[in-house]
Amino acid sequence: MKVPVSWLNELVDIPTGTTVEELDAAFVGLGLEVEEVHRPPQLTGPLVVGRVLEIEELTSFKKPIRYCQVDVGEEQPRGIVCGARNFAVDDLVAVALPGAVLPGGFVIAARTTYDHVSDGMICSSRELGVGEDHSGILVLGHGDADAGRLVPGTPAAPVVGTDDVVFDLEVTPDRGYAMSLRGIARDLGAALGVAWHDPAALTPPAWSGAPGWAVTVADPARCDRFSMIALEGLDPTAPSPWELRRRLAQCGVRSISLAVDVTNYVMLELGQPMHAFDRDTLTGPITVRRAAAGERLTTLDGVDRVLTCDDLLIADESGPIGLAGVMGGATTEIGDRTHAVLLEAAHWEPTGISRAVRRHKLPSEAAKRFERGTDPDVTVVALARAAALLAEHGGARVVGGPVDLDVRGPRPVITIDAGLPGRIAGVAYPPGQVADVLRAIGATVEADGERLAVTPPSWRGDLTDPADLVEEVVRFVGFDEIPSVLPTAPPGRGLTERQRRRRSIGRALADAGYVEAPSYPFLGAAVLDALGLPEDDDRRALTVLRNPLSEEAPALRTTLLPGLLATLARNLSRGQRDLAVFEHGVVFPGGARTQAPVPGVDRRPDDDVLAALLGAVPPQPWHVGVVLTGNREPRGWWGPGRPAVWADAVQAARVVAAASGIELTVRAGERAPWHPGRCAELVVGDAVVGYAGELHPRVCAALELPARTCAMELDVDALPPAPVPVGPRVSGFPPVHMDAALLVPAEQPEAAVREALTRGTGELLEDLRLFDVYTGSPVPAGQRSLAYAFTFRAPDRTLTGEEARAAFEGAVSAAAAATGAVLRG
Repeated sequence: MKVPVSWLNELVDIPTGTTVEELDAAFVGLGLEVEEVHRPPQLTGPLVVGRVLEIEELTSFKKPIRYCQVDVGEEQPRGIVCGARNFAVDDLVAVALPGAVLPGGFVIAARTTYDHVSDGMICSSRELGVGEDHSGILVLGHGDADAGRLVPGTPAAPVVGTDDVVFDLEVTPDRGYAMSLRGIARDLGAALGVAWHDPAALTPPAWSGAPGWAVTVADPARCDRFSMIALEGLDPTAPSPWELRRRLAQCGVRSISLAVDVTNYVMLELGQPMHAFDRDTLTGPITVRRAAAGERLTTLDGVDRVLTCDDLLIADESGPIGLAGVMGGATTEIGDRTHAVLLEAAHWEPTGISRAVRRHKLPSEAAKRFERGTDPDVTVVALARAAALLAEHGGARVVGGPVDLDVRGPRPVITIDAGLPGRIAGVAYPPGQVADVLRAIGATVEADGERLAVTPPSWRGDLTDPADLVEEVVRFVGFDEIPSVLPTAPPGRGLTERQRRRRSIGRALADAGYVEAPSYPFLGAAVLDALGLPEDDDRRALTVLRNPLSEEAPALRTTLLPGLLATLARNLSRGQRDLAVFEHGVVFPGGARTQAPVPGVDRRPDDDVLAALLGAVPPQPWHVGVVLTGNREPRGWWGPGRPAVWADAVQAARVVAAASGIELTVRAGERAPWHPGRCAELVVGDAVVGYAGELHPRVCAALELPARTCAMELDVDALPPAPVPVGPRVSGFPPVHMDAALLVPAEQPEAAVREALTRGTGELLEDLRLFDVYTGSPVPAGQRSLAYAFTFRAPDRTLTGEEARAAFEGAVSAAAAATGAVLRG
């Protein structure tokens, strides 16, 4: 929210001499973060108001040039050459006289140009640094209508705004009232201890006659107050006055037309968004209703939107004419021929507006206020303020009486112990001070001893609990009043076993050449379809968020693969080719959930409530995943490189198991999204803890990934605790090395062969390594050749050949018995 100090000065009696730094500190003390302070542009020298007396058209040049006589409050007018065409005789303009220095170091001096002496410059808003418009000069007013307030020769800086400071404030979502000058002025006046003037403290005119339009609210739960007035006689060519345009520009709002500018001005002033309809384009009565699924509306931004049954509409007999609280429709837009206007101001239920904004990706200044909460008491006041401005500057007049459908109930009363703020903040706030602060924010307070019955003001819909009132007391008295006392830190106990395991896994994968790439833990059903998951797959049981960041990804992830594969695709689109990334974090399996209770905030939850809260939290197992594509080993002068294959994904799982101190068994498996013939189950004991291998070609095509992309995902929390590590035996006796090539049926997993060989050798086996896998001639069909290197060593003696041969033959026999392996000749 951008706040010009000049506008704030009109509403708050800011003490003379208050500096920008002191205002900055006051805003921060109120909990309004100052993001930036926009100071006036550097401009020195004489800048005055001028009145155009004569215009002489110079026609002997290639482009139209004007020589103007301008009254700048001196005995004689000054002659000034100007190329702009957007002003006329009697217009009031900003004139920089010789000696002035405009922003950017542009020095003004009398000079001869186009055969005339130009004794100054008539300035545009961009030349003065107060806007971006350079298509014409800045017209401040016209004729006698503005002569009383704009006197030639008087300083133009206060009128133009070159001496104004603008604060850019960050308003938290719970404080919608601060999205207006009215709300900020109220808080600042209380903080500075000075009077403030409420711009909403006006009595609307006694409009008479039948309501200007027929209106029905079909969904009062989503719209508890709807107000509207009709106007006619608006001059569509009437420009917005400079003061209004200047303040809109300072607040970051673009000037469009008088009718639209007035609604935006009142929104900034009072915090009540409004919408102006071209009355001549409406058909029949207006209804506020829910949309029918599939209904369509073209909004003011030109986008044709498909509506859902949760969208709230303003409609007439022709259909939707506006997305309530978000944006109007294109068919009723105010145009350059609009003479009759229908002004609407309403109070909408905030969460419905918020859902519509996110569903349609349509943020707007109006929606930004409605989803935070507006003041339902000012709808008619805002209409009266806008009607007065349109009458003053555009000649409009109100027709008939107002529409004001108000179904609000009484405001809730909050009971609070006057000592509660002090007990929570650790500061002794007297009961009288607590009551005074709550009255300062606009609340009605009735005291009964230490008990206060507080009725929040209409503009503070965020105040619903005693804790909210505590926050207001602490904020107004000052956060700096709270003593800063650090508690004694308990002695540390170091990392837990689970924390050490997770860190070890991350370090091990990084050491293996993988790059960690965390992603958002959200996904949508579309990506699960792209992964080819069956309808009954447990990963399709999603936990859907009520208020997701994106409607396309409204659920918590049940697998790490979507985020990792999206990271892979994003890097590939930026020219990367050889990629190996990993992520470890929680996933959220779906399933039946118990409803969590909503504990009060006035006391500590008891053990039963805490147990119910923890019982409602979904399980969140810790997974680790990797994805690879391109070359696993880079190409260079030493060779062409080696592409990543399914075995690299399996090896990544072995790295994770080794870092966890666990022995991992690998066997053939089948699970989407992996290729059925190139998928490995990762097994610990009898439990499958993950899968690794090559992705299915259809998955790669759906996600636009290179063919043979590989992936691995493993449930770290399913791994058993690591046994106490035992160091390897160290023997000073020489080893015996032997090799064996075994013919094994193709369906036998290598892990089963390895297990049988290890069991058959006994205690003399020091190391067993698979160094070759071969299929093809002369190996018979349906079989493969597995070549192993054995290392035998005894801890207490030198092995004899007979001992080594016996251990070797025992291994081969065990493999033959368990898997049907045959020693190759």
